[in-house]
Amino acid sequence: MHGPPQDPRLELIERFFSGTGSTYDFIVNAATFGIDRRWKREIVGTLPSRPNRILDLACGTGILTIRIARRYPACQVVGVELRDEYLNIARMKAAKKGLKNVEFVLARAEDYHSDRPFDAIVSSYLAKYAVLDSLTRNCHAMLRPGGILVMHDFTYPPEEYLVRIWRLYFRMLQSIGSPLLPQWRDIFSGLPGLIRTTRWCEELERALVRYQFEEIRFRPLTLYGSTLATARRAGH
Repeated sequence: MHGPPQDPRLELIERFFSGTGSTYDFIVNAATFGIDRRWKREIVGTLPSRPNRILDLACGTGILTIRIARRYPACQVVGVELRDEYLNIARMKAAKKGLKNVEFVLARAEDYHSDRPFDAIVSSYLAKYAVLDSLTRNCHAMLRPGGILVMHDFTYPPEEYLVRIWRLYFRMLQSIGSPLLPQWRDIFSGLPGLIRTTRWCEELERALVRYQFEEIRFRPLTLYGSTLATARRAGH
């Protein structure tokens, strides 16, 4: 007998990220020429001034989670991640920095639930892999009224001259990065097609409208290479 069919999104994540935990932080910084740090600052800049609880979905090795926890030491920060390999690294980093206000949970982003509401829910590099209707519905249930949802991910540039730069960038990653770090070969070769074909901004906007979020905004970053989406749960 065969078991239930594997979710193709989970299969893709497993293929892309298996064995990459130890080099993830280096690749994220090097492959974006340090711009990821600026993107993370943009995400943190959208957060409330005095949050009590913040959720970071698909937190990876905790880059954003730890940045938020250090910025808001009185706030409880929860990082949720699908891969144990990444969570172990995140926990070690938090312990090394002596952070007491951060917790890491093993779960798929769409499945995680908390009975205590969050002031903000953030994610970076999750949207293109997620079932966005389910994720948005779940986030709406976990946000307090007036709470903020922030999602950031790569996007395909809208102009031809930007597309040429985008293609050159990925050819460089494939030709230089893959031989140096073969565990990243699948993602360097497969990520461009995923970004080109995934319309996560449009899908997310439909879901945000369906679940009655307000103040929905999509802001392109760095030559339209990524987009920062923000919305607010209705109420006060």
